[in-house]
Amino acid sequence: MMHLDPNHPKPIYEQIILNIKKEVLQGILLPGEKLPSVRTLAKDLSINPNTISKAYKELENQEVIISVKGKGSFVRNIEPENTRSVQDEKKLKQQLREWLVEAHYLQVPLKTIYQWIDEEAQENLHGN
Repeated sequence: MMHLDPNHPKPIYEQIILNIKKEVLQGILLPGEKLPSVRTLAKDLSINPNTISKAYKELENQEVIISVKGKGSFVRNIEPENTRSVQDEKKLKQQLREWLVEAHYLQVPLKTIYQWIDEEAQENLHGN
């Protein structure tokens, strides 16, 4: 079950997106696997169905899932070489810059930042 933090600065729908992407990367959710319906997931997480719907729409726009009318939403078969665009890279670099500014402001040593990145990669990406 995904963990959502109502006190986190990221909106709940973005946390849902990240959770689903993480589960896909870790092989918890497999290509072709059906996701819970909007209503079911909203009930399980005790949140508004519109929030789930917004997350699913964004995941569909990002080509992580595909929605089939009357059947549900499914994990897409993602080809790694086709998933990254120049726009995606710019967005990630911008997020990294913002994160580094925050880390610098909090006086986090660069060595610690590298350690965090390595730990998160090992935990969330199985070293990929």
